Amino acid sequence: MDKKTIGLSGAFKENTAPKRFVKNPINGTKYTIAISSAKGGVGKSTFAMNFALALKATGSKVGILDADIYGPSLPKMMSVQEKPKSDDGKNLIPLNQYGVQCMSIGFLVDEETPMIWRGPMVTSAIKTFSQKVLWDNLDFIVVDMPPGTGDTQLTFAQEIKVDGVIIVSTPQEIALLDVKRGIKMFDKLNVPIIGLVDNMSFFQSDDGKNYNIFGEGGVEKVANEYKKKFLSKIPISIDLRVAADSGMPLVAKEPNHEISKIFIEIAKKIKESFL
Repeated sequence: MDKKTIGLSGAFKENTAPKRFVKNPINGTKYTIAISSAKGGVGKSTFAMNFALALKATGSKVGILDADIYGPSLPKMMSVQEKPKSDDGKNLIPLNQYGVQCMSIGFLVDEETPMIWRGPMVTSAIKTFSQKVLWDNLDFIVVDMPPGTGDTQLTFAQEIKVDGVIIVSTPQEIALLDVKRGIKMFDKLNVPIIGLVDNMSFFQSDDGKNYNIFGEGGVEKVANEYKKKFLSKIPISIDLRVAADSGMPLVAKEPNHEISKIFIEIAKKIKESFL
């Protein structure tokens, strides 16, 4: 019996090909920068919060939209426990913390409530947060995307004008496989990729020696392979973790910390490319 190769049929490929969508900018903002990771657990949200605060440190007016519907981190990392208000019953007023405007699904549900939502509900939430939040004349809005390449990413990329995406990854091989899928998805959806960040790149011991716990150079290699910009390496840092857990990200808590300086340098470069 002849063996046949199983693959996607032509009809299936045609039906799942990206369609043309009208991409609307997020109201009250100039530029939208999405922070993405194709795999969970690589420090995407920690990067997003510190990067937003780094942009603010450069003099920009900044907001953070926590679009990680199934695992919102902003309320904990930014120590915001209030619920947003609405003057007209239709539009939400973002909360302000450390000089940055904030919005998250985590503001609207209890901390331990699981988000058991199907795709249409996620899509509706994304549209609400992008079009019915009264962002106040922002230079940049930083969007903390959920990990992966699912409904939320597709909805955001197809219906919202994203001016650029930063892909965050650790250098280990299993994470890089997903990074490649993420790059291909954003390229297919015509979303500009600003660059890649090598997070948890290495650990520096007290004697000054670097240990490449998750491998070495993998993120930069993928960036070169796909002709994308490599932005920076961020080492494993206890201070970075403790600050996030305490509700005051490191860039806000210790702006002169060596890790904070890395975030601010990334922010300066990206700001210069937009403004």
